[in-house]
Amino acid sequence: MAAAPVIKLRITMLGRMDVRAVTGEPLLPRSRKTRAVLAILALEAPNLVSRQRLADLLWSRRGEEQARGSLRQALHELQEALGTDGRSLIIATRETVALDDVGVWTDARALPALARDRVEALNLLQTELLSDLDGLDAAFDTWLADQRRRLRDIALEAATARLTAATTAEARAQESRRVLAIDPAQEPIWRIMIRAEAERGDRGAAFAAWEECRRVFAERFRSAPSPETAALAESLRGEVAVQAPQPVRRTTLRGARLGVLPFKMLGDGADPEVSLGLAGEITAALARFRWLVLVDSASLAAVERQERPEGALDLDFSLSGTVQRAGERVRVTLRLTDHRPPEAVVWAERFDRDAGDLLVLQDEIAAEVVARVDPEILLIEANRAASRHSVMSTAYDLLLRAIPAIYRLDREAYMRAGALLAEATKLEPDYAPAFAWHAYWHLFLVGQGWAPAGMDVLEKSEELASRAVALDPSDAQALTILAHVRAFLHHRVDEAVTLYERALQLNPNLPMAWVFSALALSYRGDQEEAMRRWDRYKRLAPLHPHAFFFDSARLVPLLMLRRHEEVDAVARQVTALHTGFTFPYKLWLSALGHLGRHEDAAKVSARLLTMEADFNLAKARARSPLKRPDDLAHYLAGLRKAGLS
Repeated sequence: MAAAPVIKLRITMLGRMDVRAVTGEPLLPRSRKTRAVLAILALEAPNLVSRQRLADLLWSRRGEEQARGSLRQALHELQEALGTDGRSLIIATRETVALDDVGVWTDARALPALARDRVEALNLLQTELLSDLDGLDAAFDTWLADQRRRLRDIALEAATARLTAATTAEARAQESRRVLAIDPAQEPIWRIMIRAEAERGDRGAAFAAWEECRRVFAERFRSAPSPETAALAESLRGEVAVQAPQPVRRTTLRGARLGVLPFKMLGDGADPEVSLGLAGEITAALARFRWLVLVDSASLAAVERQERPEGALDLDFSLSGTVQRAGERVRVTLRLTDHRPPEAVVWAERFDRDAGDLLVLQDEIAAEVVARVDPEILLIEANRAASRHSVMSTAYDLLLRAIPAIYRLDREAYMRAGALLAEATKLEPDYAPAFAWHAYWHLFLVGQGWAPAGMDVLEKSEELASRAVALDPSDAQALTILAHVRAFLHHRVDEAVTLYERALQLNPNLPMAWVFSALALSYRGDQEEAMRRWDRYKRLAPLHPHAFFFDSARLVPLLMLRRHEEVDAVARQVTALHTGFTFPYKLWLSALGHLGRHEDAAKVSARLLTMEADFNLAKARARSPLKRPDDLAHYLAGLRKAGLS
């Protein structure tokens, strides 16, 4: 049996940061930014972290050369602070830095594995991570918020697992309280606690739990618990027997569980730094997609080293691949595996790049991979949820069932999707994606001309999108949808552009943000930048499942640039992808009017009016978010020439 590694360094990050030698000697660096460098390395260990990434996280407002110089100074200070034994744990090359975690104990990494079995570890996980390092840099604050949320999710999953394993009413009541201390919006858990107290024979405690549930929902979420919970509380007044359900695994509630496995190196020319750096960049980029649950890379590395049995991580999906270098070219082959029966490879792609600048290579491949993998997983999850005969009443599951209908745009199914999303927001009023997707649903309701008379879609969509952002200010997709609501529905284009910039800072690999920001800039009159942003989306995700909508966005700047022949060509392509989406027909019709193609215009107009019978010039003028009078006049003139009245 191998001897346990000798611990040279103990790093405490839950609460205020502290660093000590095994002898107890304090080794905490003086500078807060140097402490932050150590924190990043400790949480990423043993993975390599690029110097560029460290500089971007902590000195994002400085020029590249100045930021690199500040990082060198911080690393020098860190090595001096750690002393003779600790200094050897910092592994630095010209482009990367890493912490040798074999000789390091870190509470934020050690405690998650103990949380299910030891209550004290679970309690410590709820302490705020690095509570003394807020405000160092906007980029670092975002990273820190992501790490805090990750630990909170781990604690919540552990607490839910303990509740699942509870066999007595007393234990269920106790473990329910632990879950609710982490996330009081888990309404199914409130019901479990109410039932458990009633089973123990303490109806007073059951009613007290109900009153606490009502107070929490009123104060935190400005809403009431669902009728199901109210009915449960009311049933306690009589003799109605209520069977206690088992809580659902946390990861089935809020997202797919994904891991990026260490990439394998092929051939003599393979560079370990490329393989490790690329896996790290992809993991960091995927973590920006809020609905994905990223498994700690150190745990995956342990499985690869067979320190833990296969299957111990319980992954839904894994991303694996190979890296091969030949001369000045690098080939990266990746595949996404769905581990639910029947296990299968569901996506694969090959990337060939010049090996001149390895950091640029890593950034480019990581950006394209995550932009393509995210929608693939979302559609797989959605189709699986839609095909189940018996569906759990969780907001995540309801959202998944709604998504295929949003993509298909079949009116009857679309209305059912709206009902599912409305139910999801009521069921879990803290779940930001449910509110964001419900706001997104309202956008198509208006765009397709399906909004019922008297329905205040503008107010409702704004309310839903704003709630999503309030629940999770770091959710780039929620910010993007709020911005699109402001631009498309409310015509507040300048506000939207500001929101898009924030969304792209949070997740520069979100295709939706590039597409919708392109639309807003086109509405404002900046057609060249709009085209550049659309091109960026297309490089990231050329085969996006929502391409029928995203590709249609290019029609707006093309029409405003008077490139009518191109509008005709693009409109034919996008309407072939989805014949029932009305948006491209309106721009196409205007271009055909300007081209004088009256026969083609008549066919397009007839098709459009079968889908949106009341579309006319007055409606086109009222709906259009185009801000420049010349642009709006050009759009309307084309429709008029095409025969629209």
